[in-house]
Formats: sequence, structure tokens, C-alpha cells
Amino acid sequence: MEHRQIIADLKNKVYHPIYFLSGEEAYYIDLVADYIEDHILDENEREFNQTVLYGKETDMLTVISEAKRYPMMANHNVVIVKEAQHLEKELDKLESYLEQPTPSTILVFCFKYKTLDGRKSVSKKLKKQAVFLESKKLYDNQIPQWIEGFLKNKKYTINPHASALIAEFLGTDLSKVANELNKLTINLPQGSDITPEIVEQNIGISKDFNSFELNKAIGSKNVLKANQIVYHFTKNQKDHPIQMTIGILYNFFTNVLTYHYTTDKSKNNVAAALKINPFFVQEYQVAAQNYPIKKAVKIIEYLREYDLKSKGVNNTSVDGGELLKELVFKIIH
Repeated sequence: MEHRQIIADLKNKVYHPIYFLSGEEAYYIDLVADYIEDHILDENEREFNQTVLYGKETDMLTVISEAKRYPMMANHNVVIVKEAQHLEKELDKLESYLEQPTPSTILVFCFKYKTLDGRKSVSKKLKKQAVFLESKKLYDNQIPQWIEGFLKNKKYTINPHASALIAEFLGTDLSKVANELNKLTINLPQGSDITPEIVEQNIGISKDFNSFELNKAIGSKNVLKANQIVYHFTKNQKDHPIQMTIGILYNFFTNVLTYHYTTDKSKNNVAAALKINPFFVQEYQVAAQNYPIKKAVKIIEYLREYDLKSKGVNNTSVDGGELLKELVFKIIH
């Protein structure tokens, strides 16, 4: 079941005896579990009828014992098991409870950073008899769109450059991204359009010196701008490790090759093929003009070579900053 549907049901007071929230992306697990923790019982009811257990500190028999308790002066007994992945070896003990759960109990498992072994009997029963959520990790190229959707729900819009900046800087940890976006919007009136300048001022990401701008400078063969960014990176290698920069450049030139081999080069078709916002298609058009197929393939070879060098293969003395300077020179020239 999707997290939106689960929360919609909870808001409509449609409750189920067991919720099993699992997957590599913790954000949606926390979103559902926090809603249950904060909204099912009122403040007075929670003292006697809400129990939070931690997988590292409990066992399945204790969990089941708590789940079998009846509520006191409330309609529901809520039991939330956080870090439930630490109870994975004991999940088989849950099978009998699954057959006959206590109707007045809402039992919630937060099984983070992994998925169940689908071959096991208890896994099959959980998927059939519990409200089962599998929260999957998003890919890098899905994060800008997620940011746009998150802000739209809060009545904000965001410039595509700004969402790309945030995605590059914060990565795929949705909890981290959401936390920064919440802080960003605190002092902005609803309806505001979030620009790269606002991102720079509030999150501390440079709108001029980042991997996104390096791609753009290299793609357009703006040698001066590319060298300025590389110089900034070499002075801030902790924030801009060469391996990360190489990975981003690799994705960029892989997309350049995909652009070359895409027959229908209309904006929407290219955006779909590259899995990018149509706003950025022009940058790939420019890069494809500057880097024919043969050169793009050679650049990918350079990127692989320098990735190995950055990890010490055939290189014992040149640091990441100097390697990056060499690499960008070879790419552009």
C-alpha cells in the first residue's frame, strides 16, 4: 500500500490491527509511524495505552505481550516497534499473532533500511494480513521532482536550477532533504518561488560553484568558468570529493551519448529519454554539438581512468585536486 493511502485511511479513522512498514527509504516509514504516534490517541489516553519499543532493547515475545493488552479508558492500545529490523530473526514468532490479532490493538513495526525475505512464511502472511508498506529508495534523478512535489504540497514553487542544486548537495536521503526544505520555508511566505539565490542564502549551497554548473560550463566549453569551478573544488575537497564529481560528470556524458542516439530530438521526448526536466534539454543540445559521439566516448574512458587514479590505481602521489584539473583539461580539449 502507498504511504499516502495509509495516511488517508488513518485520517478517516480507518484503522487496522497490524502495520508493517519496511524498506530502504526511512522517510515514509517515519511519516506513517509518526502520524500514528501523534494522532490515534489523545494526550491523556497515551499515558496508559501507547507503548514505544525498540528492536535493540526488546524481543518478539514482549512485543506480542504488549499487543495482547486491552486498552484502559480508550478505544485502542497502540504499540510501536521502532528499529524492528533488529527483530528479523524472531519474526517467525509473530505468525500465531497474525492469525488472531487483538482487535483493539494497533501494532506498528518500523522495519528500516531493508526488505523482508519474501520466501519466508511469516513474510507472506504479513503481506497478506497486515497493512504492508515497502518504502523504496529514490534514484538521484528522481530527487528534483520529489523536491518540487514536496514544496507544492506546502504551497511553494521552486526553480528547476534550485531543485537540482538541492538534490546534488543533499543526495537521496529524503529525511535530510525534507528537514532542509522545512527550514528553508519557515521564513518564506506561502506562494514564494524558491530560486538558486534563496537556496544559497538559506542552505549554504553555492549557486555558482557546484557540479551542476561544472557540467554546464564543460558542456558549453566555457573554459574560464570551468576552471573557476575546478579551482573552487580543489580548495574545498572535503565538500567536493573528486569521486563524486567524476560520478556526476559520468552521468552527464552518458546522457550526452543518449541524446546523440535518440532519434526524436523534440524537447519532451529527449527529457523522457534522459529522465530530466525539459528545462535542461537545451544544455544537452549544446553539449552534443560540442562533443560528438567519438569524443563523448573518449571522455567516458577518461572518467573511468581518473576514477581509478583517484583511488590509487597507477597513482601514488597526485592528489584529487590536481587529478581533477588534468581531467577537465582533457575533457574540454
